[in-house]
Amino acid sequence: MSSHSPHGQSPLRTVQVLGGGNAASSAHVRSLAAGLVARGVRVTVCAPAESAHAHDFTGAGADHVPVPRSSDPTSVAALRAACTDADLVHAHGLHASFRAVLALSGRSTPLVVTWHNRAHAEGARAHLLRLLERRVARTAAVVLGTTSDLVDRARRTGARDARLAAVGLPGPRTAEEDPERPRAKVRAELGAIGRPLLMAVGSLDRPRGYDVLLDAARVWGRLDPVPLVVVAGEGPLRAELQRRIEDEALPVRLLGRRDDVSELLAAADLALLPGVGESRSVLAQEALHARVPLVAALTGGVRELVGDAAELVPPGDADAFADAVVRLLAAPGRCELLRESGIRQAATWPSEDETVAQILSVYDELTQPLPMI
Repeated sequence: MSSHSPHGQSPLRTVQVLGGGNAASSAHVRSLAAGLVARGVRVTVCAPAESAHAHDFTGAGADHVPVPRSSDPTSVAALRAACTDADLVHAHGLHASFRAVLALSGRSTPLVVTWHNRAHAEGARAHLLRLLERRVARTAAVVLGTTSDLVDRARRTGARDARLAAVGLPGPRTAEEDPERPRAKVRAELGAIGRPLLMAVGSLDRPRGYDVLLDAARVWGRLDPVPLVVVAGEGPLRAELQRRIEDEALPVRLLGRRDDVSELLAAADLALLPGVGESRSVLAQEALHARVPLVAALTGGVRELVGDAAELVPPGDADAFADAVVRLLAAPGRCELLRESGIRQAATWPSEDETVAQILSVYDELTQPLPMI
């Protein structure tokens, strides 16, 4: 019996709302759902069907209600119905949070939102995103940011209560856990025998910095042996990136969506994070756990996450990014130092249990009756 169901009362019922477009937030919700259910909390996850298929929310003990990413009236109505008996709604990401605001209009149900990343847009869409941020921040009872930058942004945008969120993700599986597919076999499958293997992961969109990655790959193409860069992910820029790879004969392979990212990463010599699209990068966390040296664009969120356990370069600077990779490939001692630093840094991150405990304390504040004086 959970502390949320004292004296025979019904257990707390929460609805977790996901947009489904961010792997980090989806993995976080899967982990959070499992922890909450284990503590007696009833959990419903409202997320697109494809996100539920990838992250198995029902396997964590949660109910799943399919709700598309769209904010059209039909989707909002479906979300509103799913939240009817909820004691608290917790939305993850800006767009999911805005749908939750619309769905809860006129109700007193407490809303908690977690911002995992800063939304990026240009032109008129950037103005729209600022309006959405303001509406969400001012409506939510609590805004949780996964980095200090996001917490500060929520406060500037008008949040009544903004706090730093603990986010603990499951540690990645290593290649050694699959004896049928050792590291050498993975490298052979990718075409990286006798050459360095560099790996990037993430949706193929502008904020991920793949233009910087391809610019840097021109420099690596002059090395002997030539490193192979593999990118696991799918997205709207695939055709544009593939065309450039072919036109410039770049040593880069686009792998598409993969369900074996941990094994691919464990086989890599370096992990690459060239963009600013993630505030709390899953790739950075997995790389440090897997003892794979990381080269990343320097942002506040990345610095806060990895400390000194990675090579950090100015964002958007392809020459600096390329130089950092070249230096590491020629410096095994530096790579070993980063591996050891990475393990120590990863040990400072919150565990899944600590994450669930923090979230439950927030839920308690918003749902438990105040003691009578």
